[in-house]
Amino acid sequence: MAPHAPARVTPPRSRWQRLAAPVATIGTIGALTVALHLRDPHSAGTWGFCPSAAMGFYCPGCGGLRAVNDLSNLQLADAASSNLAFVVALPFILAGLAVWTLDRWRGHTRRVSMALVTRVSLTALALVAVFTVVRNLSGSWLAP
Repeated sequence: MAPHAPARVTPPRSRWQRLAAPVATIGTIGALTVALHLRDPHSAGTWGFCPSAAMGFYCPGCGGLRAVNDLSNLQLADAASSNLAFVVALPFILAGLAVWTLDRWRGHTRRVSMALVTRVSLTALALVAVFTVVRNLSGSWLAP
């Protein structure tokens, strides 16, 4: 019988090491939001073009940049008009970032079951699919 290898012991990471990923993520999102605030995506061509919109099809992300710009100007109704799915998803995204950051701050590791991840992912995909179909119907008020 072969001897077992000693258990690998990882040294405890400092709080700042644990927070590196959430802080980098939130910082990047913040910088992109400032960029979208300063360079208005409502003007044609300021951020390039959307290939799906150029083909006459609105993807689920179409209007997302305009929605971020509208939110940075505190225009909630305009943001919802640009991309309602993004505006509805935003509180959940922010809550997820907050939980992730708080868990890292506390050194807590959250265990999430794959069954829950699968259910939430499939539900989100179904909602995005329905949103995409409805926003592409002729005369839909969900079109950006």
